[in-house]
Amino acid sequence: MNLIRIVALQNNYIWILYNSNRECIVIDPSEAAPVLQVLKKYQFKLTNILLTHHHHDHVNGVPILLKNFFVPVYGPYETVGKGTNIIVTEGDSIILLEKKFNVFYFPGHTLGHIGFYSDPWLFCGDTVFSAGCGRIFEGTPKQMYDSFQKINKLPLHTIICCAHEYTLVNIAFANYLLPKDKAISSYQSHVKQLLAKNKNLSPTTLGLERIINIFFRCHDCYVQNVIKFYPLLGEEWRVFAILRKKRDQFPTKT
Repeated sequence: MNLIRIVALQNNYIWILYNSNRECIVIDPSEAAPVLQVLKKYQFKLTNILLTHHHHDHVNGVPILLKNFFVPVYGPYETVGKGTNIIVTEGDSIILLEKKFNVFYFPGHTLGHIGFYSDPWLFCGDTVFSAGCGRIFEGTPKQMYDSFQKINKLPLHTIICCAHEYTLVNIAFANYLLPKDKAISSYQSHVKQLLAKNKNLSPTTLGLERIINIFFRCHDCYVQNVIKFYPLLGEEWRVFAILRKKRDQFPTKT
């Protein structure tokens, strides 16, 4: 299986997994035109569509794709009416292109948000971003924290395929909070170098995110010292909530 990243809208990513038979799966098609271009260019046959949540910038391409391909669309209950014809939830597993995909429930960004994991790929929608996390619109900080903990239990080599490109501002926020963290400052420099050369920043890996993504570091005494909050054991989600609030207040441009 191979992975293709499509840049769509302003900062969206659409992901395509394909096999040697040129059969493919599309994940979170925010728009149809660039997907159809890739399918035509490589003569792919679309076999399935996967949706992580109901937001328009993840589902708007589905109706047009279904006009061209009559295929199963897997998604959470909240995407019924957005094109989903097979509802999946945590604990479900599906076989697509002879690969097993496990479904995880990742509430926080939305209440019904899910993710699809097929080693080594995790398609997590708007849950984890490179060096950051999604906004909390419908869920709670604790739900988002718990979603992060599920992801944190996956293998370090897991390839995290997020749905937006916010790496530069995310790592700037991390460096603002932890200016003495050498791993974060080094990665910020690396990101700027990649962008200067028009290199890709995503996908990322869980191994990297554990180091440079502060939302994975709520148990870190260094992080707790910076925000001057020391949670009781089992309440580290409160650190997550403080970090998310600070990120919401951080300038969106660097």
